[in-house]
Amino acid sequence: MGEPEVPARSGGTVGRPQPGGGRDHDRDHGRDSAGRTGGRAAGGPEQARDAEAVYRFIERFSSVLTEAGFPRMPARVFVALLTSDSGLLTAAEIAGLLRASPAAVSGGVRYLIQVGLVSNERDPGSRRHRYRLPDNVWHEIMAVRDRMFSRWARVLQDGIEVLGPGTPAGNRMADSARYFEFLQAEMYTLLDRWRERDAAYRTAAGTERP
Repeated sequence: MGEPEVPARSGGTVGRPQPGGGRDHDRDHGRDSAGRTGGRAAGGPEQARDAEAVYRFIERFSSVLTEAGFPRMPARVFVALLTSDSGLLTAAEIAGLLRASPAAVSGGVRYLIQVGLVSNERDPGSRRHRYRLPDNVWHEIMAVRDRMFSRWARVLQDGIEVLGPGTPAGNRMADSARYFEFLQAEMYTLLDRWRERDAAYRTAAGTERP
């Protein structure tokens, strides 16, 4: 994305007392002086956790997503939200978890909103914004992939006309279009099966989706 990012071990990392900051500085970023996260996140109480362990997990999982093609900062923001109990954080809280600059977090959040993986809410009684994951986030990710397959198939169909039906290049476009049309059709079936399976699981377990 190109946004500047604060190094993980810089002097301004969250949880390290700064001049004039002390314990209040730690609390402002969702950590206590023992290095635990939680207890202050918007949208409900958070469990106290080892901040270093959470940070390492965020970095590890976001790296996996980046290797799969996810832009790095959006991946880090996404995982930060995923690790919160509420799935709802302010930009300052995300920056604290990621030890990143507000500008970098802003770019990551903007990308996630554009692709439909995060929604933007106004914090009641203030000008702050909070960012929320969908309740069924992986379903939403697959739905985004489904729309991508549909766009690719349409563009490939145009390529058939441009390159000529029956030509080697045109046939290659046709094969590619048929492939993505197949994936799209199967994706609908797969998502329907998941909804049924998830509903059955939650009924048996006596739980509801938050």
